[in-house]
Amino acid sequence: MIITLSPSKGQDFETPIKKHKHTAPADLDDSQLLIKELRKIKTGELQAMMSISENIASLNVERFKQFKTPFTTSNARQAIFAFKGDVYGGINVENFSADDLDYAQKHLRILSGLYGCLRPLDLIQPYRLEMKTKLHNPRGSDLYKFWGERITDSINKELVRQQEPVLVNLASNEYFKAVKPKLLKGRLLNINFKESKDGKTRIVAIFAKRARGMMTDYILRNRIEKPEDIKKFKAGGYKFSKADSDDSQWTFVRPQPDK
Repeated sequence: MIITLSPSKGQDFETPIKKHKHTAPADLDDSQLLIKELRKIKTGELQAMMSISENIASLNVERFKQFKTPFTTSNARQAIFAFKGDVYGGINVENFSADDLDYAQKHLRILSGLYGCLRPLDLIQPYRLEMKTKLHNPRGSDLYKFWGERITDSINKELVRQQEPVLVNLASNEYFKAVKPKLLKGRLLNINFKESKDGKTRIVAIFAKRARGMMTDYILRNRIEKPEDIKKFKAGGYKFSKADSDDSQWTFVRPQPDK
């Protein structure tokens, strides 16, 4: 079983971490093609392209200039430790054992606009490049065209190695659009998280993000290989809702908290 997650805008390359194994992103040659295009863009253009502040645009223009290979633990950090935010707050990676990280390396894939299909221990350098960005590049007008079937091919290589060829999608729609479901060599299982209030259920983005991280943590720590075992997930008060689910989409519901 493979899990897909989105990356996070929030990143931490400063807080000290323990020494861990590390690997190189498989699509780093593609990343360098994008960096070549990104280095042509000035601060004002990047600000408009990404709908970000001038300060953030300036920061990322400098990041693109500083991008260099080879990646080492001196100039880069493992993706699972670098990404911060609502999703990654639910993954208690600081307390992962070496075995937990090894398992995550085989079962978790992070979809990135710059790096393609990342393993948790792949080294990355700081960046901001959302998958929806309309960046003209040698392969087309946006990142979906740039990555084409490459991300799907990477996932398929992992699916054939799994005990059960199932892709558990915990990524956002923006990032999962980079995957071609019809080309997947296995079952696709989409997961939703909903909040119940006043007799109605709905998706609340901030809560759904946190739940994706919690479920990822649950699957990795419990070494879950069979999809049916995911239904036992109850972190944060969520419970599997048979009435709101079908074979390709499972929904977990809880009473909506105050915040």
